[in-house]
Amino acid sequence: MAKGNISVDSENLFPIIKKWLYSDKDIFLRELVSNGCDAVTKLKKLAGIGEAPADEEGYRVTVKLDKEKGTLTVSDNGIGMSAEEIDKYINQIAFSGANDFLAKYKDEEDKGSQIIGHFGLGFYSAFMVADKVVIDSLSYVEGAKAARWECDGSMEFDMSEGTRDKRGTEITLYIAEDSKEFLEEMRIREILNKYCSFLPTEVYLEVAKEKTDEKKDEEEEAPKPVNNTNPLWMKKPSECTDEEYKEFYTNVFMDFNEPLFWIHLNVDFPFNLKGILYFPKINHEFAAQEGQIKLYNNQVFVADNVKEVIPEFLMLLKGVIDCPDLPLNVSRSFLQNDGYVKKISAHITKKVADKLCSLFKNERENYEKYWDDIDIFIKYGCLRDDKFYDKVKDVILYKTTDGKYMTLDEYLEGKDKKEVYYVNDPKMQSQYVKMFKDKGLDAVELLSMMDTHFISFMEMKNSEVKFKRIDSVLSQEEDAGAKDEERDKKLEEKFKARINDEALKLEVKALKDTPAPAILLLSEESRRMKDMYRSYGAQMAGMAGMFKDEFTLVINSENELVKKLDNLNDEDAGIVIDQIYDLARISHSPLTPEQMTKFIERSNMLLSKIY
Repeated sequence: MAKGNISVDSENLFPIIKKWLYSDKDIFLRELVSNGCDAVTKLKKLAGIGEAPADEEGYRVTVKLDKEKGTLTVSDNGIGMSAEEIDKYINQIAFSGANDFLAKYKDEEDKGSQIIGHFGLGFYSAFMVADKVVIDSLSYVEGAKAARWECDGSMEFDMSEGTRDKRGTEITLYIAEDSKEFLEEMRIREILNKYCSFLPTEVYLEVAKEKTDEKKDEEEEAPKPVNNTNPLWMKKPSECTDEEYKEFYTNVFMDFNEPLFWIHLNVDFPFNLKGILYFPKINHEFAAQEGQIKLYNNQVFVADNVKEVIPEFLMLLKGVIDCPDLPLNVSRSFLQNDGYVKKISAHITKKVADKLCSLFKNERENYEKYWDDIDIFIKYGCLRDDKFYDKVKDVILYKTTDGKYMTLDEYLEGKDKKEVYYVNDPKMQSQYVKMFKDKGLDAVELLSMMDTHFISFMEMKNSEVKFKRIDSVLSQEEDAGAKDEERDKKLEEKFKARINDEALKLEVKALKDTPAPAILLLSEESRRMKDMYRSYGAQMAGMAGMFKDEFTLVINSENELVKKLDNLNDEDAGIVIDQIYDLARISHSPLTPEQMTKFIERSNMLLSKIY
């Protein structure tokens, strides 16, 4: 037996490891299982070039749980280690890696930061949950002797000849009192499912039966691996069927709504990148929720939604991205400043844009069917990434109130003015929609909160184009006859005196084929500014009150009811004016409770006068 001290210039290594090595304790199992897979991969490579015998029994990593003994064991039949290799790779902790680690994280305050995986400390994550760790390993080299290493979490270790008689490594963790959760089968299955579902080597879970288990003598089924060693993203796109893509989506994301379409990424140069991105069917009620993009490293799960690798606007999607050249554990600052990562992000953006353009060009009908589900994603992408906008600007669609889909160029084609008329509440603005349709005009639907920002963005990108909500303009007005300025002036004064609102502008116009006695117009500029502030949430909503609504009441001098006002006494004329004004307001926005009460009482009174 040999004794020694772990080669690190500090007596405080293990407390620091327990506190700072990883943000989540459960990652220890990912590290140990993926190390076992690495050992198998190394042996396969050696066997492939004839430097090691091929394995006829099959390669595997086994996780064994023994609750009674309080142990969790991870074993593999990979390359194994000699005593000298254990001394080199375990005792010296990847040479200077631990010293670098201590220098960087000894006084670390940010518990949210994660340590870059290339410090070589993956094995030592075991001490986050274990009081004692034992390694028993036998090298693949012919004639090698088994080696045993044992450490109780202090800086001292014991080394002796091991008992293992088969090639590979077995690591046994004696679980600490504060980590007993890792002796529960369901907890271990949860961790394996999270991190190891797609590892390239078969992973098995064995649970030691308790002595009181009455079923221990029954014949058991052959164990099945807990992982899929050949996930769909590792295959060539030409080898995958639509049903396989859909099944993979359902299994990974537990979403039983079929995805709209997907993009299979398969890049070998200038970097290694594989993955599948799915466009889910978005429930607009929860459109602001993130999707889920899982980041893998050589089929080992790293994290969900790593914004430094995946462009932020793609977070509305669901998918898997496998980047073998990224470290397993990555610090945010490392990723933000890494040129390789930026290239990956740019490539993913390009592939998504290419897919959208291809669908528009080759499958326009399907693209239009998808639009209501993907418009939020595309608009958000344009707002967040100018390069993405440049690629997809010609395939942005606008849905008209008739249900037709048009690009901006298609909508503006043949029009004298570069104006896009839109509605954001088709039911509330139905009167204006009808007036537009009666004149053969088109209005598009822009219904989401994001559209408030998007139309301003589009005006910035297309300086000659203006977006106007249909209740801010009256382009369909026409003189129905000779204008009577004296009559119009008296009519305007009568309404002004009754309504008594200095902020309200009044206009009298002869509106042809418009049954309404009056319509209310709202300045596009003031309305848009208020909507913009409201969209930022509660903190900015108060700012909206700084901008006064600029309403204009347009009185239709050709309406029969308006014409009869001169024949009524002042009291009845006032009641009719109130009713006309409230009707105009209702077609624009809901009345306040007090206003609605008065409107209903007045309506009942007017009906009683008729009969």
